[in-house]
Amino acid sequence: MGRGIFKLSARSVETLTKPGWYGDGGGLGLRIFPNGSKRWVFRWERNNQRREMGFGPVASVSLSTARRKAEEARELLAAGGDPMEAKREREEAATAAVDEARAKSATPTFGEYANTYIESQRAGWRTVKHHVHWRATIENHAKNLLDMPVDAITTEDVLEALQPIWLTISPTAGILRGRIETILDAAKANKLIAAPWENPARWRGNLLHLLPRQKRKYGVRHHPAVPYQDVPKFYARLVERPATAARALQMIILCATRTAETRLATWREFNMIDRIWTIPGHRIKAGREHRIPLTESCMEILREQAALTKPRPDGYVFPGCTPGRPLHQMAVLMLLRRMKMAQFTVHGFRSSFRDYMGDMTDHQESVVEMALAHQVGDETVRAYRRGDAFRKRTIMMADWENYLISRLTAEKETADEIEDVGLSKPRRGPRPASRDKVHGGSEAGSKKPEAELFRVGCEQPVEVSGNPNTRLLQPCVELGPMLIRVGPR
Repeated sequence: MGRGIFKLSARSVETLTKPGWYGDGGGLGLRIFPNGSKRWVFRWERNNQRREMGFGPVASVSLSTARRKAEEARELLAAGGDPMEAKREREEAATAAVDEARAKSATPTFGEYANTYIESQRAGWRTVKHHVHWRATIENHAKNLLDMPVDAITTEDVLEALQPIWLTISPTAGILRGRIETILDAAKANKLIAAPWENPARWRGNLLHLLPRQKRKYGVRHHPAVPYQDVPKFYARLVERPATAARALQMIILCATRTAETRLATWREFNMIDRIWTIPGHRIKAGREHRIPLTESCMEILREQAALTKPRPDGYVFPGCTPGRPLHQMAVLMLLRRMKMAQFTVHGFRSSFRDYMGDMTDHQESVVEMALAHQVGDETVRAYRRGDAFRKRTIMMADWENYLISRLTAEKETADEIEDVGLSKPRRGPRPASRDKVHGGSEAGSKKPEAELFRVGCEQPVEVSGNPNTRLLQPCVELGPMLIRVGPR
């Protein structure tokens, strides 16, 4: 034992922050951990062996209470007893009392009711894995609550679950507190907890004053995205790769969709005649059906996949290695790694699309947001604005396609010019018609009827008034009563 006792004061206990051991005397001490948490510890020796026993955290056990418990332990030691054994016996007695009370009242434990609540809410959660996250949070970080009746949980019990992770993994601790509060509120609503009752996991007026302030260690982290200036170069590399994952990534980039929306796409969702991809609401983050206009590059990908997969209405457009299963969720990400682009994410291509449309085109922001399947405006605006700007998005996605294939087009034109001046290998048979003849040049005999210009797959220089991005070579698009005008190059 130390030479004196009562060395600490309530003020010093509150202000001490440096990790270490601070003795109060008589075997009692304050231990401060590197994560900032403080706990009371009682030490003693018996048979030349040092032993320790915790009295609880400073937030829930005051200095006077800790001294009282230390005095009881010293008296027990003087009588030849063992404080650790006495503590274990008290805990076993408390557990037996809880079990007896639970048997009498038939009140479910926190773990049992948590499972019931999760199952009851599962159908309304957006993602399939959400219930798995709920269970993992409760089972991994609230083990001390699992076997306790819901009406026997106190603020001290909640603090015991939160304090070990409150400052080390703050986001998880905040989520855990909210879920404990929600489960206990649901138990109260189901009349499993009698009034009067205050939720022990409530933040305001309760845990706010018992837990230290969390420090924000990290700012908002966005998905790393390929700069839009480099996307055409990457797209040209991607086209050369003969893999299903490469075709899926092409589709993701062309349509600015999320990975799961493309990976789980079925043939039933595609209208190959009108060139429309309709993603049902249950597969969209916003929960609303989303239509995507398909460009010629998208149609080429679909034709290629159809030739390989023998499509069925419920079959996946991008099947995986296992029959009847879609492409694995990691397949596209692993493709990026094989292409030495591991520092970027697949989701980041949506940001590349958004940046290009915002920096380099005059397309309305609301139309761009609709292309990303984002909700535009508040509830009042959406109540009156019910369309999806499909025709405008058709023009916009054609602009995006032109930008993506610009490097491919430039490389093809360079190869044609080299061939025209005789730098390539001699070609057998008649030479193909020149570019001017193919696209309606100055020769009188090469001009085609206007109706033929809108034939599917016919490449023409399309011009949209006020938007220079559509001056690139692209397939003509028919929009029902509204046609994109064909102008001279």
